[in-house]
Amino acid sequence: MTGPIAVFGAGSWGTALGMHLARRGYSTKLWDIDAEHARRLQSARSNERYLPGIAFPEALEVSGDFDQVCAGAAAYLIVTPSHAFAETLERLSDHLRPDTGLAWASKGFEPGTARLLHEVAEEKLSADIPLALITGPSFAREVAQGLPTAVTVAASTPEFGAQWAELLHGDNFRAYYTADLVGAELGGALKNVLAVACGIADGLGLGSNTRAALITRGLAEMMRLGKALGADPLTLTGLAGVGDLVLTCTGDLSRNRQLGMALARGQGLEQAVAEIGQVVEGIKTAEEAMRLADRHQVEMPITEQVHGILFKGWSAEKGVRVLMERGLKPESA
Repeated sequence: MTGPIAVFGAGSWGTALGMHLARRGYSTKLWDIDAEHARRLQSARSNERYLPGIAFPEALEVSGDFDQVCAGAAAYLIVTPSHAFAETLERLSDHLRPDTGLAWASKGFEPGTARLLHEVAEEKLSADIPLALITGPSFAREVAQGLPTAVTVAASTPEFGAQWAELLHGDNFRAYYTADLVGAELGGALKNVLAVACGIADGLGLGSNTRAALITRGLAEMMRLGKALGADPLTLTGLAGVGDLVLTCTGDLSRNRQLGMALARGQGLEQAVAEIGQVVEGIKTAEEAMRLADRHQVEMPITEQVHGILFKGWSAEKGVRVLMERGLKPESA
């Protein structure tokens, strides 16, 4: 590595990955769109808003100056919310080269089109720029704390996937790589919607049986949509699919699960998001997932109920009842 790694997005996940890369010994520059927030992070040497009490490694530098972060970078990693991915990519496009490529750890779809993020990147970048996605079961706080974590790196070329896996691999962090960008992106996006459903069920006190059913049938929805889009089913049974799904549907650090629990308590959507204090990707993803389901004529009843609760004023209690009263069908269908 002949230059620093540039990381874009100083939320909890971007900060955690920046910290991990810096602990791995790489000079790492972390950019945030809020210049004042970036100054506070650099001064405090911690992200007290999102990851309080965890000190930055010496090799991590934070800045609100986009061009300064890009200058001389040997690798680029976008970790913004999915709705900001295209805008960040536009700003980065002149800096990217075949030897730097582009990686991202954002999870979601392009708002309004339901395109996967690699499709957005392919449209906006030269075909010789390799692409990679970092995804899998990984709460930001635990990565920042250095707790054991395993992820999937899905890449457009085996060489670029191996490169990013090597950058990440070590210090209690294990990285596997795959060529299946479609499956990896679907798993990372759809699990957020299903975690909202599990949070609703948990908030209503419906028990562990219900949660297990929602996770399992949610995976079936992932698999059906994945088949329609050409994903490798093995990807969705791995870290990027089942792994991330289980973590997000059961872990107390999951923002999407927290949102579902708040809705079950009768809180309004805006109030719940304000109290969580960070972007909840499952909201926008539910809308785009339904767009994809309609486009490909794929049945996704759990996603449909979450979408209705979020955007149509449907009752959380009624949503669970509708799911339980659906007609008989083979489990494999």
